[in-house]
Amino acid sequence: MRGVSVAGIGSTTFGKHGEKAIEVLAVEAAASAIADSGVDDREIGALYLGNFISGVLTGQEVLAGIVGDNLGLANIPCTKVEGACASGGIAFRHAALAIATGQCDAALVVGVEKMTHAPTPDVTAALNCAMDNRADGVSGLTFPGLFGIAWRVHAQRYGTTRDQVSAVVMKNKKNGLRNPLAQMGANLTRELIAASPFICDPLQLYDCCPASDGAAALLLVATDRAPRRKGPRIDVAASVQTRGAARIAGHPDLCSFDATVEAGKRAYEQAGLTAKDIDFVELHDCFSIAEVIDSEDLGIAPRGKGAVWAAEGRTAVGGEIPINASGGLLAKGHPVGATGVGQLYEAALQLRGEHPNQVKDAAIGLTHNLGGTGVACTVNILRRSDA
Repeated sequence: MRGVSVAGIGSTTFGKHGEKAIEVLAVEAAASAIADSGVDDREIGALYLGNFISGVLTGQEVLAGIVGDNLGLANIPCTKVEGACASGGIAFRHAALAIATGQCDAALVVGVEKMTHAPTPDVTAALNCAMDNRADGVSGLTFPGLFGIAWRVHAQRYGTTRDQVSAVVMKNKKNGLRNPLAQMGANLTRELIAASPFICDPLQLYDCCPASDGAAALLLVATDRAPRRKGPRIDVAASVQTRGAARIAGHPDLCSFDATVEAGKRAYEQAGLTAKDIDFVELHDCFSIAEVIDSEDLGIAPRGKGAVWAAEGRTAVGGEIPINASGGLLAKGHPVGATGVGQLYEAALQLRGEHPNQVKDAAIGLTHNLGGTGVACTVNILRRSDA
C-alpha cells in the first residue's frame, strides 16, 4: 500500500447560495483544490463525489460525471458516493484507497449539497431517507427525535445537564465566529439557549445544526509524487469506514454508536496512535448531544464526561483537546454530502498552521463523519510529515 498525501484543498462558504446550481458549487471547490495543489489536472486519475440528496432536492443526479466534465478532466472514473451524512468521508476513503492500491497517482475528492432552496418539510423528508423507512419511518420519528431520546438516556445514566450541553453549543457557535466559511457563528449565553424553542424535548433550537448549501474538495496524491510546497507534507495516517445498526431498535445502547467506536479503534490501530496522541478533532455534531456521545465513543473524553469536559473548557481551543475549532456542524452548517470533506479541509488547514482558529502546535488531527442512525461512519486521521 502506497502512502497518500493531501496536496490541495478548496471550499466554498457554507450557508445559503441562492440560485447557484449544485454542480457550480462543486466545481468551484474542486477547481480551488486543484489550483492549490500545483498538480496538473491531466494527472488526476479518479474523482469521487460525496452527495446524499441531490436527486430529491435538486432533480440532478450523475453529479460526479457532470463535475468531471465541467472541470475538463480526462475520461477518468467519476463516481458519486452516498452514505447519508457520511457521504463525504466515504468519498475521501475511496479516493485514498484508489491511490494506496496503485489505481492512480492522484484523485480528486469533492463533497457537495444544496438544501436551503427547498421548503423545510421537503428537506426533512429528504433527510429521513437516511432511515430504514420501512422499519423506522412508519413511527414518525425524525433525527431530532432520535437524538432527543439519546440525550434523555445520557442524562438519566450520567446526570448530564442542560447547562453542560449548552457549553458545547456556546463553544462551537463562538468558534464559528472565527471561521469565514461558517454559516451561523454567534456569541450565545446559557440563558438564551435555554429560552429557545423546543424542537424535540430536550433538544432546543440552538442544539440543532442548520441546513446548508456548500462544497469542499481535496486533491490527494501518492506520497512519493507529492509536489514540494512550503512547510511539512500532510499525510493520510488512517482512513476507516464501518457499518452500524440500520434501525434504531438495532442499537443496544443509545448512549453510544457502535460504528463510531469501531471506526475509532481501527483508525488508531491503522495509524499506530492512541486517542491521547490526537491534537484536535473535527467530529459530527449534527446535534449538541451528538458531540458529547461522539467524543466519548472516540475515546477523546471519558465515558459519561463529554458534556462535563465541554463545560470545563477542556474541548475549547487552548484546552486539552480542541473539538470542532471550525465551529462544527452547529455553527459551520451541514450541507450533508459536503460535511465530511469540509471537516478534512478544516483539518488540513490546521496542520498547515493556517486556520483562522488555529490550534497551537497542531500535528495530528482526526475527523469523524456519521451517517443516518449510525449506519455509516468514517474516521480519518491526518498528520504532518514531521510529527
